Amino acid sequence: MIDIHCHILPGIDDGSPDMKTSVQMAEMAAKDGIHTIIATPHLATIDYPKDRLLKGIHELNIEFEKATIPITVLFGAEVQAHIALAAGEDFCLAGSSSLLVEFPHSYLPADAEDLIYNLISNKINPIIAHPERNGQISREPWLLAPLLELGAKTQITAESITGDQGIMARNCAEYLLHRKQVHYIGTDSHSPGFRKPILSKAVKQAAKIIGKAEAQKLVSGYDILLPYSA
Repeated sequence: MIDIHCHILPGIDDGSPDMKTSVQMAEMAAKDGIHTIIATPHLATIDYPKDRLLKGIHELNIEFEKATIPITVLFGAEVQAHIALAAGEDFCLAGSSSLLVEFPHSYLPADAEDLIYNLISNKINPIIAHPERNGQISREPWLLAPLLELGAKTQITAESITGDQGIMARNCAEYLLHRKQVHYIGTDSHSPGFRKPILSKAVKQAAKIIGKAEAQKLVSGYDILLPYSA
């Protein structure tokens, strides 16, 4: 399995604070069957030094190799919507054209459709991060439909599907699954205890709604990691 949304880079944002924690997260992920993690620290400014993220990923991969943890970490970021166009392809996931976009937590901006249209016009494929945890979308999940019709995709949090993020997030996740409006499941893990780096439980739950094969596809990173497929 591939986790396309994880805050495993140490000392960057509100995710892992240090290398020890990152190692613990990787151990949990590997035990769960995850073999690849795209590191997605929060990006709130386009002035953030990309080289620092690349250096951190390199150090993580070396550390995991030393600890014989079968996890590969790839580059990415969780980009706030207001800078998504400016960030562009520089912060896409794993060298792909897919950009993980985070809208505000409480509402869907009035210009959301314009943003999605403009990203796609610039050959960037937007993936909307955890829409089921957005306050407005969780109450009115049909608001996502126009964005998906434009070409956006969605990434649902694993713990939303299992109910660990509350009943509203779970209900919204199930609504989207039933309508085939979920394209990826990610952990959005911040530590071994805060949104655990585990996907298998969510896959099993999703399989009850969309079937095993389709649920497995949501953690395959199918169109993101095509260049890395062996």
